[in-house]
Amino acid sequence: MNVIILNGSPKGEYSITPQTLKSPALRFPKHTFETVHVGQKIRAIEKNIAEVVEKIQKSDLVIFSYPVYTFIAPYQLHRFIEQLKESGASLDGKYVTQITTSKHFYDITAHRYIEDNVQDLNMNYIRGLSADMDDLLTEKGRAEAEKFFSFVMWSMKERIFEPKKTFSTTPKSLPVTIPEPTTDKIGDVVIVTNCEENDEKLRSMIERFQNVSKRNTRVVNIREFGIKGGCLGCFNCAVSGKCVYKDGFDDFLRGNIQTAEAMIYAFTIKDHSMGASFKLFDDRQFCNGHRTVTMGMPVGYIVSGNYSEEYNLQTIVEGRAEVGGNYLLGVATDEFSPNEKLDELAKA
Repeated sequence: MNVIILNGSPKGEYSITPQTLKSPALRFPKHTFETVHVGQKIRAIEKNIAEVVEKIQKSDLVIFSYPVYTFIAPYQLHRFIEQLKESGASLDGKYVTQITTSKHFYDITAHRYIEDNVQDLNMNYIRGLSADMDDLLTEKGRAEAEKFFSFVMWSMKERIFEPKKTFSTTPKSLPVTIPEPTTDKIGDVVIVTNCEENDEKLRSMIERFQNVSKRNTRVVNIREFGIKGGCLGCFNCAVSGKCVYKDGFDDFLRGNIQTAEAMIYAFTIKDHSMGASFKLFDDRQFCNGHRTVTMGMPVGYIVSGNYSEEYNLQTIVEGRAEVGGNYLLGVATDEFSPNEKLDELAKA
């Protein structure tokens, strides 16, 4: 059996996660294992994904391997999945699973994110393994990795995989009207968005929120900042709080976003998440280390798309507020009474 490991870690071969598969590789020498470091090589893959797609199509089993970064996969793997889906590659019926390393903190949302997206590609998903970061150092951890691979092989032989989930392909978006802006505003609310130039639905939602709000609002579009790359997991920032990148993002984050009285995230659902560009922003916020610098800050969400169907995304949105010690003002979507929901969020 040919197994391809898609390693989403930006650390490439030095990542802990793909090492977890070395024990099964030694235990089952009849199978061939090939690792492609899609996370580390994402810039090259963005220019030409064809070679990776061909390897996936020739494999019998695909294993996504990655550390859990901020509730989901790292930005680099997030972007690879975006590229894979946009390529239009036929992967129908291909068996796929995943292995992650973490401290079991929101690893369930990371696994569900991969599951939902590979099922979009009509792949046969087999439940994955969530390993502890230190499992390789223990006999028990190595044994669990071997048992997991045996389970995957048995599942393939018996044609057992997770039932397919269905999501509506037609947006449930309702129109948003934009009133005249209110006057005599106070305060400072920052709206962080990855709104694309042609995304009129999200743009109108943001504009209505701004016009009905009694507080001064300003929009920060992270697409326009020019972030040079995703978090590398290097922990260079752990002590100093300075990111190894020299693009100025850490200073911009602290001086232009975290200084606000309240924060609103605005996005259109893409690939069952906030989109790769938002994941890039989220991961790079790790320049704060584990410092809860925005604890107590009120946060809200403006979401365009079928949010009511995205249970995993709902968990992530609520979890982001809880983990950060923020007060969740609410979530305004364009599915049900969007004008009223936006007004409620603005008044909160």
